[in-house]
Amino acid sequence: MMNILCIFAVTAAGDIHGIVSAAVTEQHRTTARTMAKNMSATAPLLWYEKIFFGILYTLIWSVSILPLRVLYIFSDGLYLLVYKVVGYRRRVVRKNLSLSFPEKSEAERRVIEREFYHFFCDYIFETIKLATISKEEMRRRLSVSGMEHIERAIRSGRSVSIFLGHYCNWEWVTGFGLFLPEEAFLGQVYHVLESKVMDRLLLKVRSRMGSENIPMAEIMRRLVKERSNGQLVIIGFISDQSPIVYNIPYWTTFMNQPTPFINGTERLTKKLDMTAVYLDITRMKRGHYNLNVVLMAEETKKIPDWQLTQQYAELLETSIRRQPPYWLWSHNRWKRKPEDFYNAVAKDKQPNTQASNGKGQGTNNDNGQWFH
Repeated sequence: MMNILCIFAVTAAGDIHGIVSAAVTEQHRTTARTMAKNMSATAPLLWYEKIFFGILYTLIWSVSILPLRVLYIFSDGLYLLVYKVVGYRRRVVRKNLSLSFPEKSEAERRVIEREFYHFFCDYIFETIKLATISKEEMRRRLSVSGMEHIERAIRSGRSVSIFLGHYCNWEWVTGFGLFLPEEAFLGQVYHVLESKVMDRLLLKVRSRMGSENIPMAEIMRRLVKERSNGQLVIIGFISDQSPIVYNIPYWTTFMNQPTPFINGTERLTKKLDMTAVYLDITRMKRGHYNLNVVLMAEETKKIPDWQLTQQYAELLETSIRRQPPYWLWSHNRWKRKPEDFYNAVAKDKQPNTQASNGKGQGTNNDNGQWFH
């Protein structure tokens, strides 16, 4: 029976462009390698870190064993604190909503804002629940559709790349592996955190669905190895966060605004000629989600460059506009402008970049303007 390796990038996928062909200086590469070595998941915790880890995990476990209906009461209280009292990143949220939904009235945007904060607090306690939730309960709370696209790819001997975003509860997407064939091996890509204690804590929680955690810096090497061994791979990436300035992004119009997108997911997908699908998540009600697999392309090596990234942006926007409160509006998604990337690339003497106005490719000119 064929083995299948299933990997999910349940954290911000960072920019795997850096894994495929990063446009960064040697200094940044050296820094990244040093950080990865120092913050390895296998690095032992110091004695005081072990104590802190034990206390923190005990607290999380003590909360997690409570039923979700009780945790949602805590979530309601946290919502009042985060939104009404603290106003966590309210300015960023309001700016994002105002620019993304200019057609809506101020009152309508305020409704989305309140619902976002309420969901965000639910997300926190649902993620805490991962520490103790059983596989049986996870199966009851998740439903899956569109699996025929993945099954067809596997039957044809083709690996699968799953595009998804910071939408609904992306942490619970690790439960997607419960709906795959029994021979599938579930793994997940993760970005090593600077705090060894928090890194170890999240790894422990995220591995409860039976998955292996693979550092992002190792993912390309691991995929090539599995491919050479004849192993099929199902890999998911969250690729909707703002790219770092030292990476060359793809520009398009997203949520009514010029937006840079990480294109490393597309590059990896095409490099390995994987079937590309989008995971369209719908929140059915509190603690219940539907994961719908949408086919993007089957033979990705044959399609034009940037097509997958453009498709991903359009599909994600469709999801967001269907249920606006459930995207991560507190993320300062539009903090970077074209000139930020142009100046960074020019400084490091990286000659070319790609851009788009949503209808085609564009190039940078001497003034750093990347749009037609």
